[in-house]
Amino acid sequence: MSAVTSPCVNICALDEQDICVGCYRSAAEITAWTSLGEEGKREVVRRAEKRYREAWSTPSS
Repeated sequence: MSAVTSPCVNICALDEQDICVGCYRSAAEITAWTSLGEEGKREVVRRAEKRYREAWSTPSS
């Protein structure tokens, strides 16, 4: 498996829940990124992707 790259998109601003509006990582996840192993980074990316989908999904009518 290849190394996990940072999901950072250089739009660094936290919302009221401390989630970055650019990459959807929490402030704690961003801070911990460099100390995480590859599996930890994959888990952070999975959670960020889930947050992104939830933020941009349209509610069913």
